[in-house]
Amino acid sequence: MLYRKFGQTGMEVSTIGMGTWNIGNQWGQVDEETALATVRAAVDSGINLFDCAESYGIPTGLSEERLGKALVGMRDRVHLVTKIGRWGRRTGQMVPMTTVDMVRLCTHACLYRLKTDWIDIMLCHEGKIEDPSVYLEGFEQLKTQGYLRAYGISTDSLDVLKRFNVNNTCSVVEVEYSLLNRNPESEFLPYCQEHGIAVLVRGPLGKGLLSGKYAPGTVFTDSVRSEWYADDQKKAKLERKLAKVAQLKSALQPGEEIVTAAIRYVTSHPVQPVAIPGAKSPAQAIANAKAGDAVLSEAERKELVRLTKKEKTAVTK
Repeated sequence: MLYRKFGQTGMEVSTIGMGTWNIGNQWGQVDEETALATVRAAVDSGINLFDCAESYGIPTGLSEERLGKALVGMRDRVHLVTKIGRWGRRTGQMVPMTTVDMVRLCTHACLYRLKTDWIDIMLCHEGKIEDPSVYLEGFEQLKTQGYLRAYGISTDSLDVLKRFNVNNTCSVVEVEYSLLNRNPESEFLPYCQEHGIAVLVRGPLGKGLLSGKYAPGTVFTDSVRSEWYADDQKKAKLERKLAKVAQLKSALQPGEEIVTAAIRYVTSHPVQPVAIPGAKSPAQAIANAKAGDAVLSEAERKELVRLTKKEKTAVTK
């Protein structure tokens, strides 16, 4: 596993982290024994950064609870990232984040579920927020008190990121980025590089599409990806993505893992992001971690882009 300095946080983190949304039953049922074993397999494979959120899991908060249980006795070996701002959104009992006190209370609830005295990185989970001042004030107070080491926001909007970073206040940002979604490359990632903001990448496998396991016509029934069938436009977008993955997979040389290629495409960007693919089994966690053993050259990254653009591709080396 390769390790890298994480922006200006002072942390040295594994190139591959683990997203724990998947171990909370929203992506299909995962029994607790498997969930805990998956986290521990990731640690044994060299992963030292885990991403979660207060809202992950059925019931809400289950992912944090399981992550906390899995890391008992190993807390000093890992960096924990979690997010607040969406508690109850899925169940219709949204907790309003309108005061600094609510930021404080939600953070302490995360600490409890994660069985820890501190959180390495806390993120605002409201990706379209207009005024982040409550979070900024609350996070700064919690950092001064020793409950947080660093803080930032999870957003795909550069305008939102700029508002959160108005006084260079954002240490970390989490953004969706993959071979299927290269939008951050134009302005978002260069801004992060210019301002020294550490980057976490969610969805490096396109919510599983870049695993190469799915073909056009696949129907997803889990509570997360079922939204892809909400209307004809979303269905068409999904089919285009699946066709692109099939095209990429057919172009790769025999034995080359599409998962490894997709993850390394992300982690090899000059801003040096940390990818946080999810996993629902120890085998998946181990396979994801292997992608952290190396990075791609710029020529190799360009070749992957080329393979996803051409209608017909020949196997090349």
